[in-house]
Amino acid sequence: MKTLSTLSARGRELLGTEHAIMGGAMSWVSERNLVSALSNAGAFGVIAASSMPPELLDKEIKATQALTKKPFGVNLILMHPKLEELADTCIANKVTHVVLAGGMPKAPLIAKLNGAGIKVIGFAPTVAIGKRLIKMGIAGLIIEGTEAGGHIGPVSTSVLAQEILPEIRDVPVFVAGGIGRGEAVASYLEMGASGVQLGTRFVCATESIAHANFKKAFIDANARDATASVQYHPDFPVIPVRAIANKASDDFLRFQKETVEKVFAGAQTKEEGQLAIEHFWAGALRKAVIDGDVERGSLMAGQSVGMVQCIQSTQEIIDELVSQASYYLSAKQAA
Repeated sequence: MKTLSTLSARGRELLGTEHAIMGGAMSWVSERNLVSALSNAGAFGVIAASSMPPELLDKEIKATQALTKKPFGVNLILMHPKLEELADTCIANKVTHVVLAGGMPKAPLIAKLNGAGIKVIGFAPTVAIGKRLIKMGIAGLIIEGTEAGGHIGPVSTSVLAQEILPEIRDVPVFVAGGIGRGEAVASYLEMGASGVQLGTRFVCATESIAHANFKKAFIDANARDATASVQYHPDFPVIPVRAIANKASDDFLRFQKETVEKVFAGAQTKEEGQLAIEHFWAGALRKAVIDGDVERGSLMAGQSVGMVQCIQSTQEIIDELVSQASYYLSAKQAA
């Protein structure tokens, strides 16, 4: 008999948790309070290191360790200029898991983390990249579809799952993007996933420090409100960002236009312009999450935002997901 426990056994073993549910690393939101709440609820919290300097990450890890004795991870962005120092910070604090995001990691970094006893998890947008990461020593993979919030790829979760889950069995694979209910969790486990990752669903958790205005915007939104950003100029590629449409969405398009014009006028180099465009969202996100400016700030959200209907404790959200998944599996087998 297929149960939630048996289907998620590999994922739970890798994470060291009761449930194979990872919290997506969301800048400004996935900090000590939400991360520890997720881990204490039997799931797996992940600190979003984002653009933190090493000393700030050190404080965040220690603060999280003071709030939970259960496993949690740290998400490191590969383009961070002090990536090696951030890795050293994780090693010094005896972090058990590191999630590498935002590009293709180098083998020496994975080897360094593995050598310190850290389990490394990476993102696989294709089967080929997934297999390459496994050869480099990755312990687990995340496949994330375009339905997710924040920076997104071009392929839907359901298609990625069909492409990758039958082909990769060497390590546990976690599915992410557009997951808001337990039935979806169970379905992906049945397809061969070892667990899932959710971000948007936890933004409105009681323990989330996101501003009340930010949470209200999530509760009021529906799936079609979470749209992907538009690229202004073909010579200035940007990774699309999915967020609830507001004035910031228009501002980003306008900012791209102004930046491109500066570059063509010689006022900026192309590299400076590209960097400025990439940095736009970091400031806009803080404006919304921390300051509560839901008009000019970025409301990064996945399309599952339509399933966020109220403020609940993290434990209640986890219990709800588990209950839905378990009922789905038992009802299916009883039919």
